[in-house]
Amino acid sequence: MEISEVVNSFRSEAVQVRVVERLLDAMVESEKTDNDGSEALNKRAQKQRSDESAYSPARRVKKPGATKVLNQLLSTDFFATPHSISAIASYCQDNFDSDFKTSELSGILLKLAKENKLRRERSNENNRFEYVRV
Repeated sequence: MEISEVVNSFRSEAVQVRVVERLLDAMVESEKTDNDGSEALNKRAQKQRSDESAYSPARRVKKPGATKVLNQLLSTDFFATPHSISAIASYCQDNFDSDFKTSELSGILLKLAKENKLRRERSNENNRFEYVRV
């Protein structure tokens, strides 16, 4: 089962956010231990990437991740008005050509709210969270 399906199976957004946070923490910890014990593998992977880029006619441009896109949105007036997670995902799709799932954005938005960069409010219309600049 895909990770997003598992996360979205929980009805509570707070539970979804906790699951994503724990998963990301485990992934970061796993990467740290992998990086500490496998320098030879890292060198081989770097050599392979450089070989591939030497033979490819055009370098592929990596799309920015969800954190980078949301931080870019913070520097604009986008969050001057409240937006739901689905509205933020749609805006990212239209303006950044980034197909983020709401489960990818929810943890980052919660982190930004905890850092007092955004305020998280319940909408009176649909009882879902909306995010607005502090």
